[in-house]
Order: sequence, then structure tokens, then C-alpha cells
Amino acid sequence: MTPLNTATDAVLSIENLQVAFPAGGRDVLAANEVNLAVGAGEIVGLIGESGSGKSVTCRAVLGLVPFPGRVIGGRIRFGERDLLGLTDAELRRVRAQELGMIFQDPFSSLNPVQRVGDQLMETLTVNLRLGRAAARAEAADLVSAVGLTDARRLLASYPHELSGGMRQRIMIALATAARPRLLIADEPTTALDVTTQARILELLTRLRRVMGMAILLVSHDFGVIAETCDRVAVMYAGHIVEQGPVDSVYRRSEHPYTQALLRSIPSLASAVTRTPRQTIGGQPPDLADLPPGCPFAPRCPHVRPACRDVTMELERAGDHLTACPFVRSLPEVASKAAAGASM
Repeated sequence: MTPLNTATDAVLSIENLQVAFPAGGRDVLAANEVNLAVGAGEIVGLIGESGSGKSVTCRAVLGLVPFPGRVIGGRIRFGERDLLGLTDAELRRVRAQELGMIFQDPFSSLNPVQRVGDQLMETLTVNLRLGRAAARAEAADLVSAVGLTDARRLLASYPHELSGGMRQRIMIALATAARPRLLIADEPTTALDVTTQARILELLTRLRRVMGMAILLVSHDFGVIAETCDRVAVMYAGHIVEQGPVDSVYRRSEHPYTQALLRSIPSLASAVTRTPRQTIGGQPPDLADLPPGCPFAPRCPHVRPACRDVTMELERAGDHLTACPFVRSLPEVASKAAAGASM
């Protein structure tokens, strides 16, 4: 199965990726036949519950799958290169100059005993071969570029002296210092207040526009994806279960898991009427003990015996790709299709 976006200008193309971790004497797949592409200048969202495989997919792109996990199948093409075929030295050069990464927790990602300015300057001198004076000037410019003022004071500060939003902006400055072709942002707004979240997302979209870089944005929040992304891929139990344009997925989701995620989002109307928020029934999947066929079947309100034979291969449904072969017979999809036809 090929990714939804197979344009020749794709910056990143993940094909049939499998990432395994040993458990109980066998391999457990944390990423299972993942297919995903990110086009030049595009922002693609990757969404799903905790443990669905989002972060491990991103780490596989960077060659940073935590031990004892390992990639056991597939290809990861970055431009014309297969990242899985690069040596460690070649991969380090790609990470230094062409691939940027923002991790979930900026406090743990920054060195607590090193001043912010020294960390920025080290990145610039090592990765871009700048002299010390040039690196100092560039560090101040980077701080300004991510919307922070009083650069001299900030560069002389330690991470614990900054707010969470300021630390995250410093991490964005570090990740974009070399003007990468692709930025991977793994839950960049986690633990930030709503106002700061909005500013960080606005910053990322501005940097995409100014630098022309592509962004793979990981989140468990559909609101974040809706504000920022062009396309979205939904993950469950290591599989991508649906892909499509963000607006289209929101209006006409075509996989039961995506529908369940959207129903669980709080709305202003439900708050006014005090309607209880709908939750996804059952328990999150145990990757070491998945049912045959569709892993969402035990929690799916539309489950049927044939779900045991589902291959999880993505099939086209309109402008989406979906792993549910029964999508057209689902009551919600049928009613939405009828409503759209009558408009």
C-alpha cells in the first residue's frame, strides 16, 4: 500500500514501516506496516491515543528507536535517500542539517546545567561550522525569530529560569537552527496552557511559511491538528487506520476509531447543555495480545464477524484512505453521504 501523498516532491515517504520490541520471547510491533508521506512545505498531523505508535514512528525516521526496539521492515525515504540504509555518521549529518526534532518535554531535552546561549552556540558551531562570534550573533537572531525578546538575558539564562513556553521556543530555535527541510514536532504543546499552545502553533505555521520546511506534527489533540495541519493520519495499535485532508476527515471520518475520537472531543454545545462527553468504550489495546484482524474490533460499536479477517491495508474511500473495508455500510457514514448528496 502506498502513502496517500505520493508526489515526487515528497520530503518524507514512509513505506511499510515495522518497528518491533521484544516481549515474552517474541517481537511485538509498535509500528505495523505504516505508510505515510509528507510533501514539501506541507504540515501533516499524526494523531492517536497514547501508545498508538506515533512517537516510535517519528523516532524511527530519526534513527532513534530506543533499545531494545528496532526497525525490522520497510523503507524511510528522505528525498532520494533511504534513511535506513545510511551509516551512523551519515545519519548524524542528516539530523544535524536537514531533519529537526522537537521532543515532548523541553525541560528534559535541554541541559539543565548549561546556559541556553551556550547550548544554541554549540549547535551552531558543531552543525553549521560557525565561528564563536558568528554563532553568538546567530543565536540572538534565532531567539528573536521564535518570538522571544531580550535575547541577551535569555541567552545567559539556565533552562529552569524560563517558563515552559519559553523553553519550548528555545527548543524550536535549536531544531530549526540549520533551516531543516523537515521538522518533526512530537507533542510540542504538551503541558502548556491554552494561550501558550496557540502561540507555539502559530509560531510553527509561521516558520513553515518563512523557511518553506515541511512539518510532521504529532498530537493526541484533534483541536491542535485542526488548527495547524493540511492532512491528518490517525493511528491505532501501531497501524494507520485513516488518512485524508483535515477538513474532510473532520466532516466525514471513514473509520470507526476516528469517529469515536471525534465524538470524545468536548464541545461548547455539550457544555451548555451539560451533555456528558462520549468516551471510547473498552480498554486500550495490548500490543502483545491483539485480536485477529482489526485491532479496534473489541471497542468498535459496528463490529461484525468479518472484522476478524480485516488485513488493515489502507483502501481508498473518496479522498481518504481507510483500513475499514466496511466503511460504506456503517450507519454514520451512510447518513452523512446521504446528507451530502441532498445538499
